[in-house]
Amino acid sequence: MDDLKEKIISEIKKIYDPEIPVNIFELGLIYKIEVNEDKKVFIEMTLTSPNCPVAESLPNSVKENILKITGIKDVDLKLVWDPPWTKEKMSEAAKLELNL
Repeated sequence: MDDLKEKIISEIKKIYDPEIPVNIFELGLIYKIEVNEDKKVFIEMTLTSPNCPVAESLPNSVKENILKITGIKDVDLKLVWDPPWTKEKMSEAAKLELNL
């Protein structure tokens, strides 16, 4: 199951926020990744703001990329706003990339 989770994270890291040159995983937009025994993936993610111009397309990209992984049966993606995203959620690598 951990191998599958690593593949999921790898796919998520291919997706970038169009306004910030950092992938959404390193940005801290992914709050939860769970895979059950039926190979269904549960994702909780947020966006940098509720008015984000990619509010529709970004979650769809996440879902589509994960569904490309061999063995994944379904993806249940939930967009959450609590807790709200802040710069503190970014990884150290993302902060370095953005000189923060």
